[in-house]
Amino acid sequence: MSPSKAELRKEALARRKLISPEIREAFAEKLAIEGVALARKALVRNVAVFLPIGSEPDTRMLLAALDYHQFVTLLPVTQGRGVPLVFRRWREGQMLVDGPMGLLEPSARLPEMVPDFTFVPLACFDRRGYRIGYGAGHYDATLAALRMSQPGPAVGIAFACQEIGRVPEEDHDQPLDFVLTEKELIDCSLAWT
Repeated sequence: MSPSKAELRKEALARRKLISPEIREAFAEKLAIEGVALARKALVRNVAVFLPIGSEPDTRMLLAALDYHQFVTLLPVTQGRGVPLVFRRWREGQMLVDGPMGLLEPSARLPEMVPDFTFVPLACFDRRGYRIGYGAGHYDATLAALRMSQPGPAVGIAFACQEIGRVPEEDHDQPLDFVLTEKELIDCSLAWT
């Protein structure tokens, strides 16, 4: 019997917690450089990024680098389980408030915008681009809605230790275009051809 998504998530998150501070810091710097390069290559303007929680890779340097290079940076706002996220324009120093899921989110005073490019958090992933998130369905619903109206690249951010052989995907799961780890950029679209 294959492991459930909950078991796979738990195992991957346990591995992620063991990542050393040195690897975390080096990956944060790499994210800033490679994240900007990916956004430039995609010829986009509005880039959605998530603020790190727990042992997630640190995206704060990426946000600062995107802003420095004149990209419009957006942060997610939760609307409820399984409901697409809303994104608001955010720059360093602007107000963050406690959201309904206990996460820091941009204030409702900041403008709502649609991303052209989305960096996505995850608990674990496979090379086909399927991911297991944290169980609320936010990003699957969001990517499905974005792809219907304004498709743009979706890039998972993870440590290499979060990779698993195969995610048991379901009909509603939305694959990523790429996954960026501290070791490599994985082009998941190659698995779709």
